[in-house]
Amino acid sequence: MAEIIKYPIGEQSFQALREEGYLYVDKTRFIEKIVNGGKYYFLGRPRRFGKSLFLSTLKCFFQGKRELFAGLYVDSMPWEWDEYPVLHLDVNIGDYTSPEALDTLLINRLEEWERRYPVNTIAGNVETRFYNVIRAAHHHTGRKVVVLVDEYDKPLVHNLDALPQFERVREKLGALYANFKSCADHLRLVFLTGVSRFAKLSVFSGLNNLQDISFQNDYSDICGISERELRDNFKDGISALSERYGLSCEEICRELKIRYDGYRFSSEGEEIYNPFSLLQVMSCKEFGSYWVESGQAGILRRQLIRFDVNLKKLLHTRCGQEALKGYDLDNPRPVALLYQTGYLTIKSYDRANGIYTLGLPNREVEEGFLNYLLPSYANLQDDDAKVFVLEMLHEFRNGDVEGIMTRLQAMFAKVPYDMAMDREQNVHNALLILMLLIGLDVRTEYRTSQGRIDLFVCTEKFYYILELKLDGTAKEALRQIEDKRYALPFSTDGRQIIEIGVNFSRESRTITDWEVKKIY
Repeated sequence: MAEIIKYPIGEQSFQALREEGYLYVDKTRFIEKIVNGGKYYFLGRPRRFGKSLFLSTLKCFFQGKRELFAGLYVDSMPWEWDEYPVLHLDVNIGDYTSPEALDTLLINRLEEWERRYPVNTIAGNVETRFYNVIRAAHHHTGRKVVVLVDEYDKPLVHNLDALPQFERVREKLGALYANFKSCADHLRLVFLTGVSRFAKLSVFSGLNNLQDISFQNDYSDICGISERELRDNFKDGISALSERYGLSCEEICRELKIRYDGYRFSSEGEEIYNPFSLLQVMSCKEFGSYWVESGQAGILRRQLIRFDVNLKKLLHTRCGQEALKGYDLDNPRPVALLYQTGYLTIKSYDRANGIYTLGLPNREVEEGFLNYLLPSYANLQDDDAKVFVLEMLHEFRNGDVEGIMTRLQAMFAKVPYDMAMDREQNVHNALLILMLLIGLDVRTEYRTSQGRIDLFVCTEKFYYILELKLDGTAKEALRQIEDKRYALPFSTDGRQIIEIGVNFSRESRTITDWEVKKIY
């Protein structure tokens, strides 16, 4: 009987993985680099990418639990395997919308540590108590302290839309983390994980020797699964998928790559698979949208609409590293938020100019991201949006212009007033999202020798050329198509060309009329 592979779905304890026989992809070679490097580290990665598991691995390593590392890379490195005092602060477990939530978490952890490492005086605020705990742990054990902070920034992310609470949390965390500098003589290692480097936080402004390894090539695959790791560790899962879908193992690997690979976190690092989705696929023996359905960052939707973002440009952004490193409420950059949350990734790097090109990493993220945004721009519920897209796809394939335009008119009419569809950019964003979801050959702002087509759609039988006017007339829009001779590049193909001039009214916030010309 074949051995059943246990995939660690949602399991973030290294000790549990090793003791209970779960599959573990060996990442312990990075521990050797860390312990022989500096003292202060920060690692930024999107959610569910294995940050918590890596911190748990560090915790067991410094606790001297060598038996858990048998057969792994780090077991062969020279190390005394003595036990260090480890202060593990998991900030990911709370909901920080209430002012008291962070205080409750910190006080509970401090009380636990104060009992473990007897503190002579238990008094003062949480930052003072944290300072006393670090000193007491060092004196009590005779060994310097290891501090591991998981998702240090979650209380900040939860309050991006609540400025007073955000500032309160930033002040408290800043004071707490300031102990890393004042307690330097008592510390062996400080390792923080999170999504973003928030500006004006003392851990980043005060520690001049902090190593941010988020963009370093040597740490590009510290979290996530590389192509080699996929093929070395998931052979049984790939074979099971091959049998399930009637495809060869190579065909399964190509499908996995299209759906879940494509993340890149450094200038020269290799592309990485999303570990959460990969484990889910192997466990369920079925392709699905696991990561995007495991929880969405609602802040994304609000920030994109708030800052009148051009989605087409944003999804193909070129920028320097500083634009991706941190998030500053005084100068918010949506591209940083999308990169840090995993919806954009590095596609290429121009070393001569220090410029990154970003894009969506894979099919799972592209479809999930667009499906996630569409209900906001079009006021459609998830199920309604799927039906809407399928019906519009049918209409485009069958040349049903009246059906297409009536559907678009109804879609925009449903958008709530606070969506600000009087902004031209949001109208274009809504059309872009919808057209990309339809899955046809769709291009926005398509350039010809005479000008730029607002929307071009290609099907097996039809070319659609759509020009949009705001507070103009449909006749003017159609006249522009004809005057600019937008149809000329497509006239020899044999497909029918459908020119559509559209007027969008800011006052009524929807399409008011359209004019159609068909060229056979």
